[in-house]
Amino acid sequence: MKRRQFITKASTLAGAGIASVGIAKASSNPKIKWRMTTSFPRNLDLLYGTSQRLADSVAAMSDGEFEIQVFAPGEIVPSTQVFDAVQNGTVEMGHSTSNYYHGKNKALSIDTCLPFGLTTRMQNAWYYAGGGTEILRELFDKYNIVNFPGGNSNTQMGGWFRKEVKTIADLKGLKFRIPGFGGEIFSRLGAIPQNIAVGDIYSSLEKGTIDATEFVGPYDDQRLGLQQVAPYYYTPGFWEGSAMLTFYVNKDAWNTLSPRNKIIFERAAAECNMWMAAQYDAKNPEALATVIKNGAKLRSFSKEILQAAYDVAQEIYTEEAEINEDFRKIYTHWKDFLNKEYQWFRVNENIFQQFMFSQFRRQS
Repeated sequence: MKRRQFITKASTLAGAGIASVGIAKASSNPKIKWRMTTSFPRNLDLLYGTSQRLADSVAAMSDGEFEIQVFAPGEIVPSTQVFDAVQNGTVEMGHSTSNYYHGKNKALSIDTCLPFGLTTRMQNAWYYAGGGTEILRELFDKYNIVNFPGGNSNTQMGGWFRKEVKTIADLKGLKFRIPGFGGEIFSRLGAIPQNIAVGDIYSSLEKGTIDATEFVGPYDDQRLGLQQVAPYYYTPGFWEGSAMLTFYVNKDAWNTLSPRNKIIFERAAAECNMWMAAQYDAKNPEALATVIKNGAKLRSFSKEILQAAYDVAQEIYTEEAEINEDFRKIYTHWKDFLNKEYQWFRVNENIFQQFMFSQFRRQS
C-alpha cells in the first residue's frame, strides 16, 4: 500500500513539475511587439476599426504574447506611404489598399480590384480557393512583403459630384478624385483624375480644388460629410465591383514568427476580411436612406458612360499586359477566373436575384 501511495505521489509531483516547466517556457517567450500603420483615419470605424480588430484578435488568441499597435495616418507615415514603410521595414506591417500604389506597379491594383471585375464573393473565391493568393504572393515578394486579404468594402458607389454628368461630354475637364485604373479610365474619357489622401477629400471638394470624388459608400461617405459639399451621388462605382483591403507584413518580420503565431495571424486576418464585408452590407442601406433624406440626389451613370468606360478599360488592360509582365501574368489568371465566375452566377444566382427584385417592385 505504501509503495502504491509513493508511486502515486511521485507521479503527481512529476506531472506538476512538467506543468511548471511548460508554464515557464511559455512565460519566458519574448513578447512580440509590432507596429501597424494604416491609410485610414480613426473616425472611419470600419476601415480603421478593422486594423484594430486584427490587433485585438491576435493579442487575444496569443494570450498577449503577440501585440500589434495601430497607428493612424501621419503618426508614423502619411496614408499613401504605408506600402513603402512596410517594404523598408520602418514598421512590421500596414493596412491599406494596393491601388493606392498604382504608380509603383499597376499589377498591384489587381490585389484591390479591376474596373468591371469581381464582386466581393468572387474576389474571396479567387483569393482563398482559386489561386489568387499564390499568384499575388509572387508579386508582393518582390517588395519584401507578405500580403493577406484585410477586408472588403464591397461594390462601391460612383461618388459625389458638384454637377450632374449625363454624357461623356460632361466629363471633359472634370477634376475627379479617383485612384488606380479608375483614374486612367476617366482620364481617357476626358476627366482629370486626382489622387488625394482620405483626410483631404472634404476640404478639396469644398474649396473646388476638385469637382467630384469617389470614396467608399454611404456609410463612410456620410462620416466624411461629403453630402454637404456635393449634392449628386452616383452609382455604380464600376471601377470597384469589390474593393479588397490588404494587410501588408514585412517579409523579414513574418519569418521571425513561430508557426503558432503565423497561424494566429492568418486566422485573425481572414476573420477581419469577412467582418468588414458583413458590416458594410448591414450598414450601407440605412446610411443611403439617411443621405437621401438629408438632400443627396441619387443618380445612375448613363449607359453611354458605362459602355465607353468598359471599352476603354479593356483597351487599357490589353496595353498594360503587353508591357508589364507582372500584370500580364496575374491578369491572365484573374480574367480566366472572372469568366468562369460570371458564367456560374449568370445561370444560377443572378436569375434568383432578378426574380426577387421583381417581387420587391410588386410590393412597393
